[in-house]
Amino acid sequence: MRTHYFKTAPRLKSLTLSVGIALLAGCTVGPNFTIPEEAYSITDIENNRDYVQQYNVSNTMISSSWWSHFNDPILTELAERAEHANLDLQLTASRIEQSRARLGITKANKLPQVSFFGDYTREDISDNSKFAALGAKDSGNNYWQTGFDASWEIDLWGHIKRAEEGAMAELEATLLDREAFKVSLMAEVAHQYLQLRGTQSQLQIVQHNKAIAAHKLKLVGNQANNGFATRYDMSMAEAQLATVEAQIPRIIAKRNAQMNSIAILLGESPHALDALLIDAMPQPSLPNTIPIGIPSELAQQRPDVLSAQARLHKATADIGVAQANFYPRITLVGRTGFESFESGDLATWDASFFSVGPAIYLPIFQGGKLEKRLKLTEEAQKSAAIAYRKTVLNAWHEVDNALDGLASMRSHHDALEKAYHGYQQALHFAERRFEQGAGNYLDVLTAQRNLLDSQLALSESVTSTSLSLVSLYKSLGGGWNAVEVSDE
Repeated sequence: MRTHYFKTAPRLKSLTLSVGIALLAGCTVGPNFTIPEEAYSITDIENNRDYVQQYNVSNTMISSSWWSHFNDPILTELAERAEHANLDLQLTASRIEQSRARLGITKANKLPQVSFFGDYTREDISDNSKFAALGAKDSGNNYWQTGFDASWEIDLWGHIKRAEEGAMAELEATLLDREAFKVSLMAEVAHQYLQLRGTQSQLQIVQHNKAIAAHKLKLVGNQANNGFATRYDMSMAEAQLATVEAQIPRIIAKRNAQMNSIAILLGESPHALDALLIDAMPQPSLPNTIPIGIPSELAQQRPDVLSAQARLHKATADIGVAQANFYPRITLVGRTGFESFESGDLATWDASFFSVGPAIYLPIFQGGKLEKRLKLTEEAQKSAAIAYRKTVLNAWHEVDNALDGLASMRSHHDALEKAYHGYQQALHFAERRFEQGAGNYLDVLTAQRNLLDSQLALSESVTSTSLSLVSLYKSLGGGWNAVEVSDE
């Protein structure tokens, strides 16, 4: 919506009438912000056929501490510590205070501004000056002055109101940015922790298989001494043991790096959490029911979407500020105090003075600066609207991808479990055939390697399934609380 601006050099009568109308009507220029309609829609999440087949979903709102659903006290402890100690999260708190300070400055513009002044000068004029010719005293004199200045801008066109509205929206955006970062932080803590438990599980599997390989090497050695195994069988058993052993240093390095990754999220030095995390623990179990909230309210569940909405609000308010710059600005100004050539007379009523009246500012020619500033704010508002739509679209895609990923990982895990049991049986039969002299040791080694690979894949699948659930909670906007905008 375009606003009709004042013509340059308006008549005083017309200006007076306009000012009077504005005072009575409380005019505020610029567009009013309205929450945009959802640019995208999606069918209920429950209709995702792949997902529904695998999980029991609930429309219950996601808990702000969704990680507690894993029933892992260490994970809960890490999440709580990260919320208070993460350095990046502390930086967001500083940005919030900056925005809150800017809001306070803007709100102060609505109030009268009062300042104290006081000065003293020693004056002496030339004997040949025009003032001396008129009879002024040409000897030195003192001049004392003290008092108060006051001013108050009448917000006729909503310039200050729109500026305050924009500052409030900016503060809301920074508060929501903090919550959006918190969502990502909690997801990252859970991600790193679950990966660590998965790595520790893999380390246990490899170490267990190392013990089995060492035991079998010993058995093959005994069989070789008795003529029941060949030198080839011995070499293959030794190679199998070395292959398993070679995996251990790589997994340990990966485990240590993951513990350090968690430490930095908590603002701790390297190895500070080793005592807490070094012992292997069972991988956390998945909850029986997955809360997903109400699908139609996804935009209100995610702080990043709400933050983009708040920035669109600010950009809209900025248009009003830019439009108000075309209109006259009236400020009530006043001055009162005491002045005298003698300091002793400052306290008398005869030395008092005052002045009061309106001051009017009307832009006439700015070289097109005001028009370009308005154009700038309008384009910024268009960009903010596009950014909002993009954020909403990304939110829908993230949720849909997370649901599909969780469903596919569950199916993948079930298939790997069947494969694992099959490889267990295959190894059992291969060992019996070798012990009975009906098979060769290569079959045993092949079956053992297949079982090891299956164990590792199954462990990785458990981790990946848990990580998919974390991604779902993150995409649904879990892990934050409602914010209250205040300049206090």
